[in-house]
Amino acid sequence: MVILAVDYGDVRTGLAVCDKSEFLASPVSVITERDADKVVQTVCIKAKELKAEEIAVGLPKNMDGSEGFRADACKEFASKLAEASGIPVILRDERLTTVSAHKFLNMSDVRGKKRKNTVDAVAAVIILEDYLAYRKNIK
Repeated sequence: MVILAVDYGDVRTGLAVCDKSEFLASPVSVITERDADKVVQTVCIKAKELKAEEIAVGLPKNMDGSEGFRADACKEFASKLAEASGIPVILRDERLTTVSAHKFLNMSDVRGKKRKNTVDAVAAVIILEDYLAYRKNIK
């Protein structure tokens, strides 16, 4: 199944997708937009282009597992996305994905503006890889 992952942010939203076999997760792009409704539209277009059958949206939780205002924004975004796309949308815990993405980019020696434009897509890949591992373990 082709799954699209979304790391939704206030300014930048990262996208990643997996192949039909759910083996390989790859970054797709970063959407630079503040308007949530425009981000929903853009993600819907990408989901159609990529023939996504499911969308995984990162849900930011605090380290103690509680949810803050950012989680509420992501839940609202996911709800709008499900309605607009007609594709099932699930929420995935994204604790530390951005930290992991920065560590990965440090190891890859990605710096400056390129790093800023890449980190959200890498975070989306991490969200997707986590979800794929979960799906593999529940089968």
